[in-house]
Amino acid sequence: MSGASTGGGEPSRTLALLWGDPSAGPRRKGPGRSVSVEQLVTAALALADEHGLAAVTTRAVAERVGISAMSVYTYVPGKPELLDLMVDAVHLTMPRPAWRSRSWRTRLTRVAESNRDLLRAHPWLTEVAALSRPPLGPGVMAKYEHELAALDGTGLSDVDTDAALTYLLGFVQAHGRAAHDAARATTDSAMSDAEWWAANQPILARALDPETYPRAVRVGAAAGAAQGSAWSADRSWRFGLARTLDGLAALIDG
Repeated sequence: MSGASTGGGEPSRTLALLWGDPSAGPRRKGPGRSVSVEQLVTAALALADEHGLAAVTTRAVAERVGISAMSVYTYVPGKPELLDLMVDAVHLTMPRPAWRSRSWRTRLTRVAESNRDLLRAHPWLTEVAALSRPPLGPGVMAKYEHELAALDGTGLSDVDTDAALTYLLGFVQAHGRAAHDAARATTDSAMSDAEWWAANQPILARALDPETYPRAVRVGAAAGAAQGSAWSADRSWRFGLARTLDGLAALIDG
């Protein structure tokens, strides 16, 4: 399922599955049903969380629930629909406490942090979640309703409210993907960023001429010394979130 994204299945059947509509029943004949769609989704989520999205295959999911691989298709039409069910299921688990702060900036900070927590718990989401084609199931809709409420009282139009939330979530998704890629690089190389830079520093010191690259050498050295590497997930998060909220402040407070 690597390279897939949400919204890739047949819309009518996907929505029927997401909302438990009887019309989501199989179109092909097959063995009697011995498990539920929910069990298949739970199995797929466990595989993705434990081993990454590539581990979510029809055969692996079938083995987890004790049915044949072909039997999976009597529950869901294919992998695109299963992926939408997985994404909606994890969104349904997100906490949705009442918004009590009067500060929109505080509320949106919590929205961002909650979404970052979700991506940390399920890193594979950074590879598949498409803002343009979300699975419009109960999990996604509950999340959308809750997060829109964080913008209550800002005075934004409905269209700008949606755009503001999308803008914020776009930053979170981009940061989550970068953090996921950085963590995977460390795992694949068995070397931390600090160790990688220490190993390459002698070569870089000889190759990077301060006269040829004055800004790159100066700024790169300052950033590396401050962060301990070329990129810091925490520093990037703090800086990026603050600038994202500053951009929204120009619209809301201006």
